[in-house]
Amino acid sequence: MSKQTVLGRVTQLAKANINALLDQAEDPQKMLDQLIRDYASNIADAEEAVAATIGNLRLMEQDHREDVDAAKEWGGKALAASRKADELRAGGQTAEADRFDNLAKVALGRQLQSEKEARTAEPTIAAQTEVVAKLRTGLDQMKAKLAELQAKRDELVARAKSARAQNTMMDAVKNVDVLDPTSELSRFEDKVRREEARALGKQELAASSLDAQFEQLDALGDDAEIKARLAALKD
Repeated sequence: MSKQTVLGRVTQLAKANINALLDQAEDPQKMLDQLIRDYASNIADAEEAVAATIGNLRLMEQDHREDVDAAKEWGGKALAASRKADELRAGGQTAEADRFDNLAKVALGRQLQSEKEARTAEPTIAAQTEVVAKLRTGLDQMKAKLAELQAKRDELVARAKSARAQNTMMDAVKNVDVLDPTSELSRFEDKVRREEARALGKQELAASSLDAQFEQLDALGDDAEIKARLAALKD
């Protein structure tokens, strides 16, 4: 399974134009939550695929070790059979020695076959090991991207709430400007000032009337004094 096959779906999602999706969404927060759920689900699928790839690699490595061990074991058997043949041949048992030599040849053939199988598997194991390393790296990057997406989601949700609160406040301020209660106070203040002015006018009017009365009284006093002085002159 190639890296593109395992990570292709998630990579495509990561490169999607998220802003355009959010612009079309009635509720951006729900859209972000759904995006995170989809991304997490795709990561879970990728983890299963990577786990299966790693499992296949471990099986190949196990088979390779078995081939290497088998080659070593058959090599030991071939050596033992050859030594036995030499021992029997030295003792004059040529036929039996030939039989053990044949057994040694069979063991060597098995050893050669195991070595070939081990060598054949090595390039595949090396390539698969490289693929697994890349898959692990890709999976780590995807998990980091998910954490980044979750953090960005929290930031955007907080900013959206703050923006809504500010808009609500500004709407309230605008309504206060349109229906300003202080304008009623201003009209009432004008009314009070008019009443106060009226009272001042009445006070001034009353004061002017009182002054006139005192002026009349002074005039009467002068007339009396004049008459008194005139009477004195006649005496």
